Amino acid sequence: MVKIDALAYVVAESTDVAKWKQFGEEVLGVATTEAPDGGLYLKMDERKYRIAIVKGEQDRYFASGWEVASPVAFKAAIAALEQAGVKVSPGTPQQSKARCVQELASFTDPSGNLHELSWGFTTDFARFISPVGVEGFVTGEHGVGHTVLPAVEFDATWTLFRDVLGFNLSDIFRHKFTPDPNEPVKRIYFTHCANPRHHSLALFEMAMPSGCVHIMIEVPSMDEVGRAYDRMLKAGVKLMATLGRHVNDRMTSFYMNTPSNFALEYGYGGLMVDWEQHQAFESTAVSLWGHDFTVGFK
Repeated sequence: MVKIDALAYVVAESTDVAKWKQFGEEVLGVATTEAPDGGLYLKMDERKYRIAIVKGEQDRYFASGWEVASPVAFKAAIAALEQAGVKVSPGTPQQSKARCVQELASFTDPSGNLHELSWGFTTDFARFISPVGVEGFVTGEHGVGHTVLPAVEFDATWTLFRDVLGFNLSDIFRHKFTPDPNEPVKRIYFTHCANPRHHSLALFEMAMPSGCVHIMIEVPSMDEVGRAYDRMLKAGVKLMATLGRHVNDRMTSFYMNTPSNFALEYGYGGLMVDWEQHQAFESTAVSLWGHDFTVGFK
């Protein structure tokens, strides 16, 4: 069985990288450095980056970066994908260098989402220093956070991640946007890989023009969430969901729009799970309180 360790990084495409630099430093509180070809690295810990911005013709989510522990695990993951009929494209040395990894490969899931697979991150282990005083982010073995991706070809996409890449179900939610009885129910599967974070990947049964529903980054205190909320308001960034606490991963968070037109959840207190003791469940509510998503449509 393939073992994916964590969501190592995410990549966003931007027509105006300077907007991400301002958003990253002044709102998220991350450090930034220049990346190849006019891109930008957003640094959150001892690694060179956890969010990479690439210059492009659109403002959208670009790719999810999954890491494995070794070259042996890397080759095993590629072999499993190819055996399942998935086309895997090996990364060039230039691409691996840009992602700061030893080896890189990419594939597209049945819903059209681009994924990058890598092993052996490269970094100088420079200390993270926030330009606005954020004490740090919850990363390490847990990865950058989580990503929620559109999955129009839901069953085929979930089958790939479950049966080929070794992801397992954390919990289920079924969503309808209106009271219309004829509206199809849309499934959301929250799934985990080989670390304790409640979910690293969620699949949402609908299309999203931006290529992503949202990503989540986590800070180690509620005060840091509140300070980020204040910075968001001061910067005039669009609020996508009010402060609330989720039922499933117990994250207390709010959502805001990014310069690449997908939402970012900024949270504290996410559940870390002992998977041998976990029982998957279906929740009929998104949150214990708060998280009014209607503000994002105003």
